[in-house]
Amino acid sequence: MEEIRIGVVGIGHLGGYHLKKYQSISGCRIVGVVDAVPERARQAADLYGCQTVSDCRKLAGMVDAVSIAVPTGVHHEVASVFLRAGVDVLLEKPIAATLAEADELIALADAKGLVFQIGFIERFNPAVAALHTVMEHPLFIESHRLHPFFERGTDVDVILDLMVHDLDIIIHFVRSPVKTIDAVGVSVLSDKVDIANVRLTFASGCVANITASRVTGKILQKIRFFGVEGYHSVDYRKRELVSLGRRNGADGRPTITENHVEVKMQDPLEEEIRSFIRAVSSRTPPLVSGRDGHAALELALRINDAIDKNRTQLDSLVHVVPPAVSLPDGPLAGDRMQS
Repeated sequence: MEEIRIGVVGIGHLGGYHLKKYQSISGCRIVGVVDAVPERARQAADLYGCQTVSDCRKLAGMVDAVSIAVPTGVHHEVASVFLRAGVDVLLEKPIAATLAEADELIALADAKGLVFQIGFIERFNPAVAALHTVMEHPLFIESHRLHPFFERGTDVDVILDLMVHDLDIIIHFVRSPVKTIDAVGVSVLSDKVDIANVRLTFASGCVANITASRVTGKILQKIRFFGVEGYHSVDYRKRELVSLGRRNGADGRPTITENHVEVKMQDPLEEEIRSFIRAVSSRTPPLVSGRDGHAALELALRINDAIDKNRTQLDSLVHVVPPAVSLPDGPLAGDRMQS
């Protein structure tokens, strides 16, 4: 395999991890980093033996592939620079701030035959990978992604910050159009929605109940699938899968037993980046494509619309002025007025 020249844009929480993983992959050479904080870029460059670059356009002329881990609002601006330059892109989720921006990025990648992968890390979680071997047709899904509050990520609401991971997984396994969306969201510590609950119904008949919060004391990252064939629970954080299946017992009656499913331990981010490099090297489609990113973004934005509609309805109820109450004549009326 020819050496792949790598760049990373955005050396914050995620970008730093990307650099670490690239360094461990044979055939990759990190050549440059870009960050809005020059000192942070300089420290990363010193650590990984590469250059600091002040302009993305300059970095685009130096690399074959790039990881982009910048705020969502500039995903389109930054990614389009590299796609127009013919550079393969691994872009952290969500794909963009709007569907129009997502469409343009996908079109740019398609026109140049580039690898354009979206950073949905849970696709590479070993428990999710093992789930493919036992799950058939989910009928009910329950998901909880609860986190403490961190300033990072608050450029977007909790749906685009956290819930979008679960939306991608649910879309991937259900593979059916969404028919209805019921959603509620609350702002707590930021000016955007920090807690949300969503109920989705799909054309297949499947129903999903999804909760996401970034103002919770403890971290919980679980998703449960229920179907005719059994029950499957994934703990994303622990990378564990509990799977129960229906079997016929010795007496011929159905019973529930645990499925013994092998979960091959792997680091999800490292596997995500290795998958990207394999696609770059072999010129094959990435496991998580731009269109996957578009689908998750479209659903996330529909959920936001449903939350806004619900908020408007609630506000109208809260601000309704109750009709004036006329009091009857006589002594009782005077007593009420004085009380």
